[in-house]
Amino acid sequence: MPATTLMIILLGLTVVGYFLGRRRAYLVAGKSGQVQALHSRPAYYGTLTAMWCGIPSLLLYIFWLVAEDTILIQLVVAQLPDHIRKLPDVELKLILNNVRNLVSGNIVSGEIDAAQQAAANHYRDLKTISQGALAVAATSLAVGSTLMIRSRISSTLRARNIVEEVVKYFLIACSTLAIFTTVGIVLSVLYEAIRFFQIIPITEFLFGLEWSPQMAIRSDQVGSSGAFGAIPVFMGTILISTIAMFVAVPIGLMSAIYLSEYASRRLRAVVKPLIEILAGIPTVVYGFFAALTVAPLIRETGTLMGLDVSSESALAAGLVMGIMIIPFVSSLSDDFINAVPRSLRDGAYSLGATQSETIKQVILPAALPGIIGGVLLAVSRAIGETMIVVMAAGLSANLTVNPLKTVTTVTVQIVTLLVGDQEFDSPKTLAAFALGLLLFFVTLILNIIALYVVRKYREQYE
Repeated sequence: MPATTLMIILLGLTVVGYFLGRRRAYLVAGKSGQVQALHSRPAYYGTLTAMWCGIPSLLLYIFWLVAEDTILIQLVVAQLPDHIRKLPDVELKLILNNVRNLVSGNIVSGEIDAAQQAAANHYRDLKTISQGALAVAATSLAVGSTLMIRSRISSTLRARNIVEEVVKYFLIACSTLAIFTTVGIVLSVLYEAIRFFQIIPITEFLFGLEWSPQMAIRSDQVGSSGAFGAIPVFMGTILISTIAMFVAVPIGLMSAIYLSEYASRRLRAVVKPLIEILAGIPTVVYGFFAALTVAPLIRETGTLMGLDVSSESALAAGLVMGIMIIPFVSSLSDDFINAVPRSLRDGAYSLGATQSETIKQVILPAALPGIIGGVLLAVSRAIGETMIVVMAAGLSANLTVNPLKTVTTVTVQIVTLLVGDQEFDSPKTLAAFALGLLLFFVTLILNIIALYVVRKYREQYE
């Protein structure tokens, strides 16, 4: 039985279990006189029955899928001829990979002999038996669990407590999974970064002024300097992000103030969705716009003014990136400004403050934590942008603060270093993890500083 069909059947049994448990609760309440005699509402009994039907069968389904391939491969290997089983592990894995490809209909490597074809047929037969056994076991477990919990439903069964306890542990598991995912990402990046720093000194990486991660494969190879100074890369990131924020923050904040305090409801209903459309445009479209329209316009304007402007510049990437992140600042700032209690506005007006004074001295201070949160989200979006920088700012890591020159960013270099046909253990590839780790710490420090500023201002305001 296909996995999708089995999941639909289990889902249907879970729904049926809910109604059976709920109906059983009404029957028990009818014997005792009224629904109020039950410890919990009938819906809780139905939910409890559905949980007993769905959770055990789902766990069995997951465990079966995890262990199925390993068990089937062991059974297939046991049936292989002796001369194949005694092969080295690398060659045996290649044969088993061919067997899997034969079963799934993919392309295989090399010639397929009769033994491999027989193993594929055996694997296919075992797979069919396994799917049938899984369907029978999961369905039987779901039906059995449903009947068992249904028979135990009584007026004294604390169904609500059990359901809420299960939901609580489920939420704890979800939050724990998110935490462990973050920790796993950090540890994996840290491990690879440590390997990089064992090859390249950390002082050279942090304070070096040249970035050219082209390692020589031969001693006579030309154009492979192998310089890993990260300062030019981070300077390019800071330069482009700063330009973007100089565009996005004033326009976004002023737009939010106008829409929340001055615009009519009809105008607001039209303008705000139009601004938020900017957030839904793919970044590659922004990149094309920057490369084909903004960058040539900046170059031609600079040429008319006698300036030396590169065909790809930080200014072009920063301006387009700023346009892209305007909705992050505008929408969030608008929401937090509207969340300021009306009583604060009325109090300021009653004391004789004008609308502009109320906005500057009452509304903006009250909404400042949310506004800073929106700005931080926009900064994170700007730092993590790649496509616009690739198409509009280039790939050259130049140590400059001139927005008319070509620069690159950390994320662009990470993508560049991790593509291509180079060894994963080479310093060139491991440098991507060092850049990611350093970017992680920089972002963490920015968030800590922003949190400190928000808390301090909030204390003063309160």
